[in-house]
Amino acid sequence: MRKIDPAKHRARRRHIVHTAAQLFAAKGFERTTTAEICKAAGMSSGNLFHYFPNKRAIFHAIFEDDAGETGESKAERLARAQAGDDPWEALLEVVDLLTADAMDPAAPPLVMEAVVQVHRDPELDALLGRDNALEHTALTTLLTRAAAAGQIDPALDPHDAATWVQALIASLYSSAAADPAFKPAEQLPVLHLILQRFLQAPPHRENAPQA
Repeated sequence: MRKIDPAKHRARRRHIVHTAAQLFAAKGFERTTTAEICKAAGMSSGNLFHYFPNKRAIFHAIFEDDAGETGESKAERLARAQAGDDPWEALLEVVDLLTADAMDPAAPPLVMEAVVQVHRDPELDALLGRDNALEHTALTTLLTRAAAAGQIDPALDPHDAATWVQALIASLYSSAAADPAFKPAEQLPVLHLILQRFLQAPPHRENAPQA
């Protein structure tokens, strides 16, 4: 039996996923055919099915937590951030991590396509749900630590605040998908500023008038 090279196998899978992602972003999942993916990836359908059983499995793979070329998965990076010495800086690091894909023009429409598909695909729903929970846990942990360190407003509930941080991150993707003029890279500093003003405690005023 021919021995499979794991590195080549992973590289081939990533090539298929990247190629299909461009098509899904441009045409949507339903209108993209397996034949088009094969043609764009430069392989036969038989070869493609050696790596993925069907088109939907390829779509799922786009959103799976793959270590990729960096050798470190998102879960590992989130875990490392939660252990950082400065929770506020770690929080911004996590925000940058979660918005990094938005800099790829194909990513925002893919996210919007996932929103459409999740209502008819329980497996995708579960996959994205696990990913969302992982992100929410990391944000909640860092917000809890930041509050304890006096870096954010202690009146904020960390769990609720994490939900709003995720909503702001999601809006970066949805805005980019809806408006070609919206540039996520240019808006990321604005997002940082919004988070700073939303999360950090208001300045103490010794001479503030009494109610």
